[in-house]
Amino acid sequence: MFSKIIHTDNSKTTIIIRLIVGGVFLSEGIQKFLFPTLRGAGRFEKIGLPSPEFLGSFVGIFEILCGALILLGLLTRLASIPLIIIMLVAIATTKTSILANEGIWELLHGSRTDWAMLLGSMFLLIKGAGNWSIDKIVMRNGA
Repeated sequence: MFSKIIHTDNSKTTIIIRLIVGGVFLSEGIQKFLFPTLRGAGRFEKIGLPSPEFLGSFVGIFEILCGALILLGLLTRLASIPLIIIMLVAIATTKTSILANEGIWELLHGSRTDWAMLLGSMFLLIKGAGNWSIDKIVMRNGA
């Protein structure tokens, strides 16, 4: 089971996706604690999510941990799952009203980063961490 989680190929370019996805999520998670009114609990309250204090911290912790794991290429497939869920919830809770009120073009414009992070996370779930990763080192050493 563990070997399936860390399995990856020899791709040397996957690190580009890992740097983008991991860096953005790590940064966003940190900002939920640095600027809670704007990016954390305050934002969650503004969009009507229940228990915004809890959810802001909960999501922030997952973004920090999973973003760091993806940057390192450690348990990359596993770390991508919570990030996919976070992005699906973010799109559902913040972008559907844009579609209803302002139309498809405004939705596409306003959600470009959300879709990029969702698809990047899905790519890492499918592909794994690539050649330059801790997952590859562990795999090579016989996990």
